[in-house]
Amino acid sequence: MSAIQSAEIDRLDVDLEKLTFETDKGVGSRAALGLLVLETDQTIEDEFRAIWPDLGVALYAARLHNDVQITPDTLLEMQGLIEPTTQLLPFMVDLSVVAFACTSGALVIGEPRVAELIQRVRPKAKVTDPVTAAIAALNATGVRRVALLTPYLRPINLRLRSALMERGLSIPVMGSFNESDDDIVARITQKSLLDAIVKIGSSSACDGVFVSCTSLRVMRIAEQCEALIGKPVTSSNHALAWHMLRLAGIDDRIEGFGRLYRTGLA
Repeated sequence: MSAIQSAEIDRLDVDLEKLTFETDKGVGSRAALGLLVLETDQTIEDEFRAIWPDLGVALYAARLHNDVQITPDTLLEMQGLIEPTTQLLPFMVDLSVVAFACTSGALVIGEPRVAELIQRVRPKAKVTDPVTAAIAALNATGVRRVALLTPYLRPINLRLRSALMERGLSIPVMGSFNESDDDIVARITQKSLLDAIVKIGSSSACDGVFVSCTSLRVMRIAEQCEALIGKPVTSSNHALAWHMLRLAGIDDRIEGFGRLYRTGLA
């Protein structure tokens, strides 16, 4: 290459530095929220995107390692990873709410312990998890007798039922896919979920349905399920996203995702 050709390639026609600019409050002008997502979770970001306000509410996620097999022992192992994973959230952002996105993990570890570990890193943030959020959602929609649908094995099902009952709920109806592999759980079809929700939710013994597990895709079918059974329907992701928004003071009425998203905190 000749010197003339080299000079032609290197030439800048316009080279402006120190351009003037203004700043605003960034993408989280109304609220900035943090989410601890399981490494194996293939569902929650898509579910949150479906309902998230278009402007002003920022969501920052960090991935937390977990075993693909869902057992009480593997769930308890996540306890030691909550604090370091929280540290991966952007330190320069003032997060008003941080959520731990694992229903069975929150149950096994304990919601107060989850909150303690997160608040070691984010002491000013409100903390929630799918168990806490589900109870708040069921209270907000007036559900006391719950039909509980899970993908879990029986030991976790019984533990979850017992924990919800200890928190004041009645669980007279249960259903489970009895699948321990989180990769398979994430691919359970929405048609299968709708059929299962209608099957258990149609019982006269329940006032509404809670679908436990952040890997199950309920967000987009909640309204359809409610229309079929005439009762409130929520799930781990459905309740968690709602609870995070409400805790952050975001009271937007969001249509098309069931009555919960037209409801404030009880």
